[in-house]
Amino acid sequence: MTIQANIPNIVGTRKSSSTRIPCEELGPQKLMIEGGQRLHGKVKVSGAKNSSLPILVATLLADSESVVRNVPDLEDVNTLMEILRNLGLEIERFPDGAIRSRVVDNTPYEAPYEHVQRMRASVLALGPLVARRGHARISLPGGCVIGTRPIDLHIKGLEALGAKIEVRHGYVEAQVRELVGTRIYLGGAYGSTVLGTANIMMAATLAKGRTVIENAACEPEVVDLARFLNAMGAEVSGIGSHRLVIDGVEELHGADHTVIPDRIEAGTFMAAGAITGGDVTIEGVCPNHLMAVVDKFIEAGVSVDLSEPTTGNIYEDSYKGSIRVRGMGGTLSTDITTLPYPGYPTDLQAQFMAMLAVSGGISVVTEKVYPDRFMHVAEYCRMGAKIRKEGPSAILAGVPGLSGAPVKATDLRASAGLVLMGLVALGKSEIHHLHHIDRGYEKLEEKLHGLGAKIWREAD
Repeated sequence: MTIQANIPNIVGTRKSSSTRIPCEELGPQKLMIEGGQRLHGKVKVSGAKNSSLPILVATLLADSESVVRNVPDLEDVNTLMEILRNLGLEIERFPDGAIRSRVVDNTPYEAPYEHVQRMRASVLALGPLVARRGHARISLPGGCVIGTRPIDLHIKGLEALGAKIEVRHGYVEAQVRELVGTRIYLGGAYGSTVLGTANIMMAATLAKGRTVIENAACEPEVVDLARFLNAMGAEVSGIGSHRLVIDGVEELHGADHTVIPDRIEAGTFMAAGAITGGDVTIEGVCPNHLMAVVDKFIEAGVSVDLSEPTTGNIYEDSYKGSIRVRGMGGTLSTDITTLPYPGYPTDLQAQFMAMLAVSGGISVVTEKVYPDRFMHVAEYCRMGAKIRKEGPSAILAGVPGLSGAPVKATDLRASAGLVLMGLVALGKSEIHHLHHIDRGYEKLEEKLHGLGAKIWREAD
């Protein structure tokens, strides 16, 4: 199958020269912020990082070319593209955010440590490689340091499908003659596993017979991956529920797919508008993906207006909504508890905590997805926040103001939280370890500058 006839804006187009250069290639950098600016205006979010990564990995399963659109220009995406090239894919990016991917060599089966250590999502190659090539050897993953995140459920699921797996010398090695569908329960200590669900679902598309995944993750990014797999010829049903049914097929073909908007980036800009007492409209989003977040912003006294078109095509409507956030002269204290979707997302915990740090009263943030995800607390306190950690919770006493300080990002989402703190801190803030920001936010400082923030990069 070929889909070239359906992509006239890509064929014959020169590759983009605007791809972000990793921080390590430019030399150490820091982000400078002069606080006190009220943000206002409109900002458009990029495609979802957490959709783009598994969808790009899924192109390993196809026997022909795929095009994935609306892919953000991030270090994590560039790292994954490098891994996929080493696994036999011809893969290239174009100026409009599209990535073309095609398998040219079905023999490689190893993703080495020097690549995988930079990004946890690279473990997603395990399922497709086993399903398509019968053999996979993947280094145990790296990524953000936000607590223990084992891959035992990935292994459990693949073993249930018939793969023989060994973990030794820092690698997971899996082999199988034929995957056979079965019933798999993927519940863990802290709920469903998003990457585990994606991994097992991809593998099951080429398994013999029917696979039923119970307690599957139902995040929008998992739904997006399932839609892409079905566009490739897979038979996945129960999409969006905790029970996925996958009827295996003999082969998958390439597909043309547009990635959903990044709900975490959208939530970050909501917090930016609220914390600065601004008036910010986030465009190109799906409000339905953020209802738990919207509820908490309203509870904190923020004015939130939603605009969601109803054209009758739910999938296309996902790209056309908007959220307007208006600070109402200070936010109120409130409590949040992170939970798997559709609960409040752990990836927006640090950003909301930044807002609560300058809200009136006492707030409690409880982390039930990654209980150790509080490494940013010490850096927040350096800027004047009053936070006390107790077990899986953090107790915040709102302060009237923050002061700029040199701080370092400890993980991807904590880096965004520090940026938000800097937006309202008195004086200048310096944020170091920018590779975390570049892993997950496309042109964050440029977008904030467009809203009126005084923010720029300097050599560190």
